[in-house]
Amino acid sequence: MEQKGIIIKGLGGLYDVLCNGEITQCRARGLFRHENITPYVGDTVTFEDEYITDISDRKNSLIRPPMANLDTLFIVCAAKKPLPVPQTIDKMISIADFKGIEPVIIITKKDLDAENAENLAEIYRKIGIEVFITEPDSDKSDLLAYFKEKCNSKISAFTGASGVGKSTLLNALFPNLKLATGDVSRKISRGKHTTRHVELYPLNDLFEKDYKGFIADTPGFSMLDPTIYEDYTVDELPYTFREFEEFLGNCKYTKCTHTKEEGCAVLEAVREGIIPESRHQSYTELRDILKNIHSWDKK
Repeated sequence: MEQKGIIIKGLGGLYDVLCNGEITQCRARGLFRHENITPYVGDTVTFEDEYITDISDRKNSLIRPPMANLDTLFIVCAAKKPLPVPQTIDKMISIADFKGIEPVIIITKKDLDAENAENLAEIYRKIGIEVFITEPDSDKSDLLAYFKEKCNSKISAFTGASGVGKSTLLNALFPNLKLATGDVSRKISRGKHTTRHVELYPLNDLFEKDYKGFIADTPGFSMLDPTIYEDYTVDELPYTFREFEEFLGNCKYTKCTHTKEEGCAVLEAVREGIIPESRHQSYTELRDILKNIHSWDKK
């Protein structure tokens, strides 16, 4: 009998599908391979006799990490050790906005550099992004309240550079997850890659029984790669920088690149401090990457 469920784990060609509170381990039908389709964690699928027979339409997907149907992307960075890289954070936000995923920033390790944490938070709060600041043993009730209110019936993922404390933070929020954690290497200030695969964790047993949200911990990596996204073009890039939007129709030239043109409303907003300079720098860096990519390189 055919059933519908959600993939909560995929490893070695085997997929754990959650349906009515029970997990069935399935393989994908060969037709998916022939059509170059890979089931992703987060996919809603139809399965029968331990085989996935159909994948429902996705509202979005990411290739690294391989996930589908994301609603919220929690971008975790540290105030120090490792130092935050605004350009990396901004690339993640850009891709999230392009994919219709709500970005939320969590700054960890405030105890190591409180001033840097607050300065970083101010940049993103200014452009309308929700920001949380944490430190070891600090109260996480505001984050838990956000999950309870905003993430019900949704799929959320944690991502960011290795060593920023993603798994540690998740364990503090949801102790029964018991995720593996790793120390940061003193020599290279990068975390050991303790999270090896993407896995969704149902949160119904952490809140009320009717809570249907999922949270994912993702493999440690330094950045989402914008070069591998189909249709992610230079022309669409400005619209993924939300604070640019009110100025985009006011430039002197119709095909303004917002990098050096006279009469550019975006550059004027940067000069006036309306748009953070670090955000515009991230835009120009990402634009340089995207404009040099040929269409066949993104497939």
